[in-house]
Amino acid sequence: MLLYHYFDKKTGPFKNLSDLSIDEANRVLRLIKETKPDSMCAKRAESYISDRRRFEDILRAEFIKKGGKIERKVPHYLVVGKCPWLQSWYEDCDFIEIDTDDLDLNTVSFTYGDSHPTFSDKVNDVKEYRKKLYTYDEILELIEKYGLPQDWNPDGEFGPERYIEVHVWSDRGIL
Repeated sequence: MLLYHYFDKKTGPFKNLSDLSIDEANRVLRLIKETKPDSMCAKRAESYISDRRRFEDILRAEFIKKGGKIERKVPHYLVVGKCPWLQSWYEDCDFIEIDTDDLDLNTVSFTYGDSHPTFSDKVNDVKEYRKKLYTYDEILELIEKYGLPQDWNPDGEFGPERYIEVHVWSDRGIL
């Protein structure tokens, strides 16, 4: 399975706001809002950093329950397959492609859609993949059943899921 990490060339890959202190992450987010007001990142809510930390705590706890191996406090984020919509997030977008064969799958988890709406109390539909985190084998079954969101929902018309989010809880195979 091919995974993709999208990033702005000026910043570089695998720059994670969650690796920073809350104050520093909020400072970076404010700077993005000032210098790149048209970017997707600039449109994030003021509560984005605290929300993100809360969702990452949920992801970590759920992955540990499934026997996942945590080597980083916060994951590296990627998506399953190419997602043209994510290219629009950055002024000068690039991506890195990583094959799951190069990763320890015991350090990889997935959400069907972005983890924020997946675990948000604001999204209350009856889709079976809400409030759930998946292992590699489990996400393969869900992909078989539903396909990739970027194929059936490229413009977000049918809900918040536009890609499958990947959480790599290790630096091995990434950096």
